[in-house]
Amino acid sequence: MELQSLRLVNYRNYADLSLNFSDGVNVFLGENAQGKTNLLESIYVLALARSHRTSSDKDLIRWQEKEATISGRVKKSISETPLSLHFSNKGKKARVNHLEQSKLSQYIGQLNVILFAPEDLELVKGAPSVRRRFIDMEFGQMNPLYLYNTTQYRRILKERNAYLKRLQMKQTTDTIFLDVLTEQLVDIGAQVLLARQTFLKRLEIAAQPIHAEISNQRETLTLRYQTSIDFEKETDLSAIKAVFEQTLKRQQAREIMQGSTLVGPHRDDIQFIVNDNDVAVFGSQGQQRTTALAIKLAEIDLMQQETGEYPILLLDDVLSELDANRQTHLLLAIQDKVQTFITAPTLSDVARQLIHAPKVFHVQQGEIVLEEQAE
Repeated sequence: MELQSLRLVNYRNYADLSLNFSDGVNVFLGENAQGKTNLLESIYVLALARSHRTSSDKDLIRWQEKEATISGRVKKSISETPLSLHFSNKGKKARVNHLEQSKLSQYIGQLNVILFAPEDLELVKGAPSVRRRFIDMEFGQMNPLYLYNTTQYRRILKERNAYLKRLQMKQTTDTIFLDVLTEQLVDIGAQVLLARQTFLKRLEIAAQPIHAEISNQRETLTLRYQTSIDFEKETDLSAIKAVFEQTLKRQQAREIMQGSTLVGPHRDDIQFIVNDNDVAVFGSQGQQRTTALAIKLAEIDLMQQETGEYPILLLDDVLSELDANRQTHLLLAIQDKVQTFITAPTLSDVARQLIHAPKVFHVQQGEIVLEEQAE
């Protein structure tokens, strides 16, 4: 998969920008607050129809403007497809091949991206919500059904929580509707649980050899799916539904008392184990960074296995956070494999030696100039 071109109109600090890219490594150099991260963010938004930096689409629109557009051309092994997103105070419109999509789930997956930024260290040591979001965003790109199911789960969960709150406040005593919502939550939630379990096992298999190589065979990485539903021994969907339903029944009195759904995929977590120790608690910063790097690199191969296409890799100011050994492993892993976009103030000697024929852009105050290539 390759993003051939990108156009931004009234996006962040870009009034009107058009760029063509190399199918290899594209590097954006410049000081902080010049627009490098905005550029990578726009590619992420083009892929997922949402930003990783803000929950408000209004933040994406240039100051004092009323609308913004991101458009690009995506090349796959057998096709080329124009994509576009238009943002205004009326919402956003997504188009594939110039045709407006009625649902974002039909749009997401046309362009697959993996983002690696300094804050991705929070994947290992941050809150469980960070890891749940990681699962949903990455697996959602690979599997449209999973994306749909997680959206439906959140909708039903919100409705169920609202009804539990009514029961808590004694605004109603009717639990029949609660039973209906519980049945719906179990039906969708069991599918989410099984898909996450499957995804994390495949991710573990892909990440283990990468982690071992980076640590010079001194460490072994294991991923543990931590869920409030005790179904680990179950792989049959109907059995998982039964366990989920029984768990909710046992918790019903407490849920009414607290006005909230206490168990389910929305409470899940991932535990990263290195040599039998929880790396988030007992690991060094180096081990945490190795784990995060191994997970991100494993995603590349896993996404290719699931979709038949390699994703695009976005490295936002991450090279400066890695030592020479980890930089080397990262850059060798992507060389001549995936189209990559890198932002950095400058390129280290290691990076310049390892990146083959990069296309280098210089960014200053929202202006981008292509660096002339040496003969």
